Amino acid sequence: MNDFLNQEWLSNKVGTYFIVAGVILLVWVLKKLISRSFAGMLYALVHKVWKDVDKRSFTSLVIKPLGFFLAILVSVVALYRLNFPVELNEEVYKYTVKQIIQSLGSLVLIVSFTNLLIRIIDFVALILEKKADLTPDQADNQLIIFFKDFFKVIFVIVGIMLVLRYAFGLNVGGLLTGLSIVGAAIALALRESLENLIASFIIFFDKPFTTGDLVKVHNVTGSVERIGLRSTRIRTDQKTFVTVPNKQMVDSILDNLSQRTLRRGDLRLELDMETSSDKVESALSEIKKILGRKEITEANVYFAEISANAIVITGDYYTAPVTIKEFNEIKQDINLRSLTLLEELHIQMAGNNFLRVRKDQ
Repeated sequence: MNDFLNQEWLSNKVGTYFIVAGVILLVWVLKKLISRSFAGMLYALVHKVWKDVDKRSFTSLVIKPLGFFLAILVSVVALYRLNFPVELNEEVYKYTVKQIIQSLGSLVLIVSFTNLLIRIIDFVALILEKKADLTPDQADNQLIIFFKDFFKVIFVIVGIMLVLRYAFGLNVGGLLTGLSIVGAAIALALRESLENLIASFIIFFDKPFTTGDLVKVHNVTGSVERIGLRSTRIRTDQKTFVTVPNKQMVDSILDNLSQRTLRRGDLRLELDMETSSDKVESALSEIKKILGRKEITEANVYFAEISANAIVITGDYYTAPVTIKEFNEIKQDINLRSLTLLEELHIQMAGNNFLRVRKDQ
């Protein structure tokens, strides 16, 4: 048996093959158990910082990428115990098979580690979002979403740099120096994207609006659902999903309708020219009573003007910042009661005489 294990196949002893294969097989079979153990230790450290951490959420986010990374790491380390067979070390497009396999191993290892870091960022963001939900300010929530995406981008860029350095053997420092030569051209090509990125920082720190606010920018009116690194997503009153570049959200005149203290409604009645002054005075008095309802905080009614074709009564009223549905119901009730009032006072609207003449003809 010892003679068999000491036999040399492809530059390695048979026993060494068995040991490496056994280690790799064992770690892949026990991958889930090992990752749970490591996740438990990590959870214990995290729990010291955040007492209300949900262990199930932590393990569901971290355990799978952690197990995959540990299995890849142990497999790569175990394979390095083997001598690469000289017989198989052929050249493929100026690279040896050994270099290609080493590059693939480094690539998989770096990608799995980057994926693990991204999942950890998701977990940290989940914990911070739960804490932010306990506060009435929505700015915390959008700040967490922003920095979650921001750090993910940073880790992905660092991961790409590591792949270029250790998987492909490129000199990253020299590469960055070379890229600086064309940096001006790239910056010019990406000028709009950079402006949107800077605008996103302005939005988060200046806070002209937050997630959930009802805003109007250009011809778009709707609720802000998400503020990203490049654009802001708005759900319109038509239930469409509009994406507006952050630069436009900052540079344009933006009306944050959620920040208003009152909602304004207008009333305009054009009465027939034959309406007597007594009826006009009665109409003014009764309309003031109609606008005296409890939902209205302030109201004004005026005998505005006498035009060539009508006697004009105008009014404006203000309610609390209720929803648009509630406001429309109040407005509808005021309009109906005003119309009923004119019927009771036998006051005709301007233009009725013209209609009667056309009917008589």
